Amino acid sequence: MKTDTVTLDDIDQGLVHALQIDGRAPFRVIGEALDVSENTVARRYRRMRATGVLRVVGTLNGARLGYSAWTIRLQCTPDAAGAIAKALATRPDTSYVYLLSGGTEISCSAQMPTTGDSEALLLHKLPRTSRITSVSAHLLLGNHVLPNNWAGPARLTPEQVALLTPSPAENTDVSLGPADRPLFDLLSRDGRASHTELAGATGWSESTVRRRLTALRQAGALTFLVDIPPAALGFRAEARLWMSVRPSRLTAVASAMADHPEVSLVAQTTGPTNLLAAVNCRDSLDLARYLTERIASLDAIHTIETAPVIRTVKRAGALLPLER
Repeated sequence: MKTDTVTLDDIDQGLVHALQIDGRAPFRVIGEALDVSENTVARRYRRMRATGVLRVVGTLNGARLGYSAWTIRLQCTPDAAGAIAKALATRPDTSYVYLLSGGTEISCSAQMPTTGDSEALLLHKLPRTSRITSVSAHLLLGNHVLPNNWAGPARLTPEQVALLTPSPAENTDVSLGPADRPLFDLLSRDGRASHTELAGATGWSESTVRRRLTALRQAGALTFLVDIPPAALGFRAEARLWMSVRPSRLTAVASAMADHPEVSLVAQTTGPTNLLAAVNCRDSLDLARYLTERIASLDAIHTIETAPVIRTVKRAGALLPLER
């Protein structure tokens, strides 16, 4: 679907922001916050979901379980990049798979359950072909902004936000077992799946499903993300930035960028550069202004490499169809 033809009105945009705050908020509560009926909220949500504009995705927060987070860059021959990106996107441990820079580079994120030799394991599982000309994997050392708290969808007042904000996670101890896999599999496809649907997928009772969801959310192990193309919100120019920042100023620069509404991810990394950012701008001219004005004012940044996103293969959840 061409997201540049999608038009979201004020109610739609308010609904997107509400779901970013709490992806499983009842339609009744969202309606109260938006001052519209529950039926209106349900109808708007189902329309956006049916047309592929919006999904709510339930995802594992690996940081709560000691997982390590990586960003991977692959250089490919132009004829192979699409197929390799799609192969990466089918893996359950990847997210945010993009084709960059004229279609010869792939960028993706991954979570690995161990830190000892996760890089070797991750690289070992990558598609093996001579058409991959280079690979690098960079450990994320600390996030200042993540896609689930990107300011781009923000539309609601502080009072509306307060009505929708769930209780904060308590970071209690939690462990996952094989029995949780069907739960996460269904939530990765539909984060708003009903308790009845989740019970059918897991073989549990609905009361058990409710208790398990509550426990996982309270422990911070289960989070819900809004999966929406930035273009649907008016941000039609996406890019990845790899920056080399003076170490003594790294935290300050990352914190400053976290306040930029264009930024949906900023994280410190290992590798030849030490700061990664994902930015979303209105158009290419807006991106140019961001780079030459907002970023240029941060003089601790020594070098910056900009790679425009030319195709999204996977965002937070399921594989997206490749456009022809």
